[in-house]
Amino acid sequence: MSGTLVELEALSTLPRQARLMGLDIGAKTIGTSLSDVERIIASPLKTIMRTKFTKDARELSKLIAHHGVAGIVLGLPRNMDGSEGPAAQSVRSFARNLAPLISLPLVFWDERLSTAAVTRMLIEADRSRARRNVLVDKLAATYILQGALDRLNGPDMQRDPVDPEQRRST
Repeated sequence: MSGTLVELEALSTLPRQARLMGLDIGAKTIGTSLSDVERIIASPLKTIMRTKFTKDARELSKLIAHHGVAGIVLGLPRNMDGSEGPAAQSVRSFARNLAPLISLPLVFWDERLSTAAVTRMLIEADRSRARRNVLVDKLAATYILQGALDRLNGPDMQRDPVDPEQRRST
């Protein structure tokens, strides 16, 4: 079975207690993050130094299996006007190549300015340039995943409570 590109809303139908993984795909690195099992909070996981796609996919597959990941949110770097340039095309290509190798839903999340926001936060926290370079990719993945989680948990996408009757009565 292969992975499928889906809309964000489809992730809300995943089994309870299943984590999501966030990916920030760059030319040299892949930043990874992981949600808690309740899919409320994103945390940085690790930065993978990119080599060949096959090796990168194998590393991701190991992380997916180890952490019980049920879906993947990939940051899609759009231009400020909303159009897609070479970086977005590269992420789409990565997703197309990854999908046949995993059996999870994949969703794109607009990541405009995520790296800039994380870098600004690290500068404000007085992190050295070297330390920022180590942290920025996995923190950008965390920023991306947290945005998707916030949207999934927003008021217009609340999950059904354990007791469906309770929802009908409110």
